[in-house]
Amino acid sequence: MNPTALHKGTSIPETNSRRRKVEEKDSISEEELHIGRRTFCNELLLTSTGIMLGASAVAGETVNAQEAVVSYPPVKIEGAERLITGSSLYFEYPTRNDPAVLVRSSEGEYTAFSRKCSHAGCSVQFDPGPKCFRCPCHKGMFEARAGYAIYGPPQRPLDQIVLQMRAGGEVWAMGKSMGRNADKIAQKS
Repeated sequence: MNPTALHKGTSIPETNSRRRKVEEKDSISEEELHIGRRTFCNELLLTSTGIMLGASAVAGETVNAQEAVVSYPPVKIEGAERLITGSSLYFEYPTRNDPAVLVRSSEGEYTAFSRKCSHAGCSVQFDPGPKCFRCPCHKGMFEARAGYAIYGPPQRPLDQIVLQMRAGGEVWAMGKSMGRNADKIAQKS
């Protein structure tokens, strides 16, 4: 009889299948129930590895979220169509308080970046000779193609402005990338 059923005052008859399960449990030896130290460590290692892989996948999603593009109202960059190769044009985007720079490479491609240094927020200047951005505050330097830090204290690249080419050679600012996705997004639009 079931001990729980006796406590409640009712009786439940044991079935043959239930009796068999109890007998099978009793037939397992004590040695089979004991987990060895090596088996325990191996299972612990596998479980820990699985947890770490899951955590790194979540961390990867966090990084991707940080590289998201922030959309702002589109703004035409005045004078961009007259910009000669190898030169730059300063403008403000997305607001009047956000200095930015448009660069036209020697191949004729346009890129634009925030002029705020990723280290301390000083305004970077485009240097056409070595084709880089220089920060006067701490002698930081960024390359002009993707805005990556190449010298000095800055650790992060410059924020990139997402651009769109329109009819008549017009260049429009469409948003701001806080990571390195701006090139991919600009190609899709």
